[in-house]
Amino acid sequence: MNHMDKQNYTAVSEVTEFILMGITKNPRLQAPLFGIFFIIYLVTVTGNLGIIILTHLDSRLQTPMYFFLRHLSITDLGYSTVIGPKMMANFVVHKNTISYHWCATQLAVFEIFIITELFILSAMAYDRYVAICKPLLYAVIMAEKVRWALVLVPYLYSIFVSLFLTIKLFKLSFCGSNIISYFYCDCLPLISLLCSDTHELELIILIFSGCNLLSSLLIVLVSYIFILVAIIRMNSTEGRYKAFSTCSSHLTVVTVFYGTLLFIYLQPKSSHTFDIDKMASVFYTLVIPMLNPLIYSLRNKEVKGALKRTLTNGCKIPT
Repeated sequence: MNHMDKQNYTAVSEVTEFILMGITKNPRLQAPLFGIFFIIYLVTVTGNLGIIILTHLDSRLQTPMYFFLRHLSITDLGYSTVIGPKMMANFVVHKNTISYHWCATQLAVFEIFIITELFILSAMAYDRYVAICKPLLYAVIMAEKVRWALVLVPYLYSIFVSLFLTIKLFKLSFCGSNIISYFYCDCLPLISLLCSDTHELELIILIFSGCNLLSSLLIVLVSYIFILVAIIRMNSTEGRYKAFSTCSSHLTVVTVFYGTLLFIYLQPKSSHTFDIDKMASVFYTLVIPMLNPLIYSLRNKEVKGALKRTLTNGCKIPT
């Protein structure tokens, strides 16, 4: 390769921005989809901010369960916000570009919140296990220091994993097309644009994804096995119903969230189709963060009571 060829190769392979293709190329669907996702994002922000504010202000919601729920809402709001607004831009601009560095930032921040959410969900399962199986020791086991440790450790761990994977990916060379057939910067679409050997990176991502998903899911499953045994042993039907009702919201969220992630990230590369992944990703990046506060508030008398008290107190006119 002569000097001129090297210059041309460098110019071609040097990517400074990416083009996000979005969800659909059909122009007729752009306006309706923008409206749908705008409403979804609006409900997501309102619902999760509402949970964060209520669990902070209301004295009756100062319990471990609502402490974890607050952080679940923070993570939901975090990754839906880093994805949602940029995705909605696809429906109103002719060509939705994202700079090289913002693409890396979006990927890193998204991974921080999504990994953290996995372990917050497992912490919530452990919290329900302690509440149902060891009620007399609940206040001691779930002390404030323990609660903070169960939240801070996942945050620190997810920051480490996110930065490690993002730096490793973006240190490799992108060449040829800079078009991402997706609505945000995710690992799998970006890997398809690399001209370097990606086997090591794919293996690392698979190991981290598998370990994160399976280890957090194992905590959830073991917790619920003990919970189920405890509920079966209860003599009172009312006690069984009360115990089950405290877990039903969390169990619903866990089933939907883990099911979607397992579907996307634990498939072999050969069976991946971006169209199917796209629909699944839309569900867990935008729809699930909207559903979580609705599931927890609509099925929870304490949250509804706290909302009513907050609105009532807020509407009182001082005399």
